[in-house]
Amino acid sequence: MNPLEHELKYPLGDTLPAAGTAIEVAPGIRWIRMPLPFALDHINLWLLRDRFEGRDGWTIVDCGIARDEVKALWEQVFATQLDGLPVVRVIVTHMHPDHIGLAHWLTEKWGVPLQMSATDFLTAHLFVEGQAISGGERMAAHFARNGMTDQASLDGVRARTRYYPQLVPRVPAHFNRIMDRDVLRIGGHEWHAIAGYGHAPEHISLYCKELNIVISGDMVLPRISTNVSVTDIDPESNPLQLYLDSLGGYAHVPADALVLPSHGRPFVGIHTRIAQQHAHHADHLARVKEACTGKAASAYDIVPVLFKRKLDLHQMTFALGEAIAHLHMLYYQGAVAREIGADDIVRYRVPA
Repeated sequence: MNPLEHELKYPLGDTLPAAGTAIEVAPGIRWIRMPLPFALDHINLWLLRDRFEGRDGWTIVDCGIARDEVKALWEQVFATQLDGLPVVRVIVTHMHPDHIGLAHWLTEKWGVPLQMSATDFLTAHLFVEGQAISGGERMAAHFARNGMTDQASLDGVRARTRYYPQLVPRVPAHFNRIMDRDVLRIGGHEWHAIAGYGHAPEHISLYCKELNIVISGDMVLPRISTNVSVTDIDPESNPLQLYLDSLGGYAHVPADALVLPSHGRPFVGIHTRIAQQHAHHADHLARVKEACTGKAASAYDIVPVLFKRKLDLHQMTFALGEAIAHLHMLYYQGAVAREIGADDIVRYRVPA
């Protein structure tokens, strides 16, 4: 546990659900974990006891990536963890592969609807069906413009032309839209949608006042900071400002609410964690500004300022996106100026 984690409470202690099993975290709410083939090696998924359109069963929140081993674990869950009841709907918090990857399989297997935000639903379709909308040559050009000059790394980025469709082979053809402040009735309880921005196009968290529970998705995580990146499809964006502003959407949630995050363990202390995130990014912004004082720095130059550990290519793509996000927030605040060198690399400098 790092020092910041000690400021949070973990009602379940170190208990984790075994593969293919579930742990009840509250009446009618069960926690399962699915593997991921990354440094971040798991995602938390949630089963909510429900009655939907006249049928008793379970609502699934988030899906895992499209891998045979994840499907096999789901089949084990269906056989042993649902009390003989069916799945009645699928809710997806956002369009990242670990959340939406198996939405098509789950909705088709059970003949149930998908519910999520329109922005993330349509973006997922573009990433699966659009030709080279993201990744490959476009991402390599984006990273080169922001200071990545190592050809081996750029070649590795160029090779990632099918990264998203490999993890999300299909997206359901239809969906039911969730918008900010919508109220979903799940299991006889009202769950209020909280839209968040910066991490994904239109992330949806769910808060139930009666149960005092928040399903936070990736917007509020207990151990790691939510990734906030500038990507090749929106290269002039300011996602870090959007993300920090979005955290205000949880202001009405009680301090003692149980938070069910997509990664890490369920915890209590949402406002403490949000304050930690604001402090974390304030510190990062100060360090980035200092690194741009007296000399111009590219986002690639800033990566080691923010990340001290050795990064593989997959981690570097997130780290460089985050470095750009911090520079963009400072740029749009007027704290740094931007210049493009003769080498076509964008660099940032604190004005004299």
